[in-house]
Amino acid sequence: MTFQLSQDHDALRAVVREFAENEIVPHAAEWDRRRHFPVDVVHKMGDLGLMGAIFDSEFGGGDGDFTSLCVAIEEIGRADQSMGITLEAAVGLGINPIAQFGSQEQKARWLPELLAGRALAAFGLTEPGGGSDAAGATQTTAVLDGDDWVINGSKAFITNAGSAITSVITITALTGDAEISSIIVPAGTPGLTVEPPYDKLGWHASDTHGLVFEDCRVPARNLLGERGRGFHQFLATLDDGRIAIAALAVGLLQACLDLSIEHAINREAFGRAIGANQGIAFQIADLDVAAESARLLTYKAAALRDANEPIKMAAARANLFATEAAVTATRTLTQILGGYGFIEEGPAARYYRDAKILEIGEGTSEIQRLVISRQLGLPVL
Repeated sequence: MTFQLSQDHDALRAVVREFAENEIVPHAAEWDRRRHFPVDVVHKMGDLGLMGAIFDSEFGGGDGDFTSLCVAIEEIGRADQSMGITLEAAVGLGINPIAQFGSQEQKARWLPELLAGRALAAFGLTEPGGGSDAAGATQTTAVLDGDDWVINGSKAFITNAGSAITSVITITALTGDAEISSIIVPAGTPGLTVEPPYDKLGWHASDTHGLVFEDCRVPARNLLGERGRGFHQFLATLDDGRIAIAALAVGLLQACLDLSIEHAINREAFGRAIGANQGIAFQIADLDVAAESARLLTYKAAALRDANEPIKMAAARANLFATEAAVTATRTLTQILGGYGFIEEGPAARYYRDAKILEIGEGTSEIQRLVISRQLGLPVL
């Protein structure tokens, strides 16, 4: 048993870190301040092969493993969480359902542009009245009318849904009595309205919108996979997504640890570096343990995924621990920085704002605990 990644993964990490340091870190604060979604960086991530790394080379992918995606998300997330979630949602939520469940025709039509990073895909599950009860709260309907699905309803909090390069949105909809199916909706389809971007607490440089469908017609062939299997498809997608979100949280944990160490060494008080004080040093030691623990849980889950082993429990464990540890890490970092952590001149305030959503997206902390409890055999409702 080894707890080390392969040389190929280490080489990928080095390449992605260099890219992030050069293309993202110098601009992240400005993107955050302006709430700017940098399409050019999405294209550059595509050029680097990050969008297609884990997918079939037949459609332009890199035939890589899921662990490679986690390495890339961790390093992009270490530089900026907004760009990290852009990559995670584009690959794990946008492309993944089409790659896993799409027909050859659907794959040939959509995947080449998506895997190259020239286009983005989105994943439309959550509805305004939903949340954790994604199945029971689904109100969006799709009625078969001749050779078309006619879609009516709305979706909320959809990442990558309204950018200039968004090409497709896969949604869940009721196609019968308690029957949920997945349907691919091309961007720009008449009857699809992309609402203005949300004014969010964090992730200011990511693209997030609500969607409204009013007699939106798409061809019947845009059904993704088997009719009535949509919710099961999305649950499988979410298990992958929970590991990927854990990797995003690991990136934030590492960023907090790095900045804490730098500040503790360079900041002096009472005639010595503040890192000489146990009160500071022990907090940083705890940060290191949290980051390493989260990383091990995350990459264990990714390794299980690559081995085609069951991942539900491992994904929930990794997601729960890593995301809650990341939120705590931003609070610890802010405390170590003192007043400098409370102003926008450095990245700590951005880290603090970006962290909270990690405990909510791809299943809240409560849902992760529910999954774990059920996997343990507890009779929890």
